[in-house]
Amino acid sequence: MIPHPDSRASSRTVVILHNAVSDASSPDERDVLDQAEAIECALGELGFRTVRIGLGLDLTAAVSALRDKAPLFAVNLVESLDARGCLIHVGPALLTAMRIPYTGGPLDAIFNTSNKLTGKRILALAGLPTPDWIEAEGIAARHVEPGRYIIKSVWEHASVGLDDTSIVTGDIASIRQDMASRRDRLGGLCFAERFIDGREFNIGMLTTGGGPEGWPPAEIEFVGYADGKPKMVGYQAKWDESSFEYHNTVRKYAFAETDGRLLEELADLSRACWDLFHLKGYARVDFRIDSDGKPWILEINANPCLSKDAGFAAALQRAGISYTEAIRRIVSDLNV
Repeated sequence: MIPHPDSRASSRTVVILHNAVSDASSPDERDVLDQAEAIECALGELGFRTVRIGLGLDLTAAVSALRDKAPLFAVNLVESLDARGCLIHVGPALLTAMRIPYTGGPLDAIFNTSNKLTGKRILALAGLPTPDWIEAEGIAARHVEPGRYIIKSVWEHASVGLDDTSIVTGDIASIRQDMASRRDRLGGLCFAERFIDGREFNIGMLTTGGGPEGWPPAEIEFVGYADGKPKMVGYQAKWDESSFEYHNTVRKYAFAETDGRLLEELADLSRACWDLFHLKGYARVDFRIDSDGKPWILEINANPCLSKDAGFAAALQRAGISYTEAIRRIVSDLNV
C-alpha cells in the first residue's frame, strides 16, 4: 500500500537516494540526476515532499543525513559508489540496516542481478535460457565451444566498456587472454558471453500490487549498420550523442503477426525472472533472439533507468501509463 502524506507524515520527507556525482562524472553517472528530477516532480504531484541525498564512500555522513531527514521512505537510485558498480548494493544495504522502506529491487535482488555472473548462474540453475559464458578463472561452468563471445564487465552497467572490439573469437584460453587485457577498463572483473547475433528486445515490468504487469516489448533496430559491424548496444549507442550508434539504434514497438508467439514467450520469461529474483516495483529484462527464433536472457535490471527519455518511460507511454502513475505504483510496493 502506498504511504500517504497524511498529517502524521507531512512533517517528514521522502529521500531520493542516489550515487553522488560531480562535474567530472561520466554521462552515464550523471544521468541519475535526470532521474531524480523527474521523480521529484511525480512525487510532488502525489503530495510528497522530497530531498536528495548523494551517497558516496562516507557512510557515516549518509547515516547522519538519513537520520536527520527521518524519511517516510526512500527512492533508491544508487547505481554505484565512487564510480564503482560493484558497490551498487551498498545503498539498499544501508537502507535495510536503518529500517527505512525503499523502492525497487530488494537487497538480494540488486546484488544477484547486478553481478552478471551471479545472475547467469541463477538463471542457468533455474533452467531459464541464458547464453553460455566463460569466466576469467577456474573451470568453465559448463562445456563451451570456441566461437564468438562478447566480453562484458561483471559489475558495471550502462554498457560501460562495450564497443565493437568487445566481440572476440577463439577458444577459452585465447578469450581469457583478451579478458585479462580488458579487465581494468571493465571495472576489474569481466567475463565472456556467447554472442547471439540476432534481434534484441527488452521488456519493462511494473507492479500491479498483485504481481508484475508487462507491456509490449521494445525491439532495438540497428539501422544502416554495415556488414561486419556488430549489432550491439554499446556505450556510444547509449551516451555519445555525436556517434553513429547513438542515432541508429532505434526502438521499435510495432510487430508482425508472425511475432506473436515470440512476444508471448518473452512475456512469460520476463515474469519468470520477476518471480525467480523476487523483484519489486519495476524491472526490465533484456533478450537476444538467435537465428532459430529462440530467446536468450541477457540481463535483468532490478532498478532500470527512470529518466524521461529512457526506454522504460517510452514503454510507459506506449502502454498508456502516465509517469506519475508509474511512480505511484512503484512507491506502493516498498521493501520494508
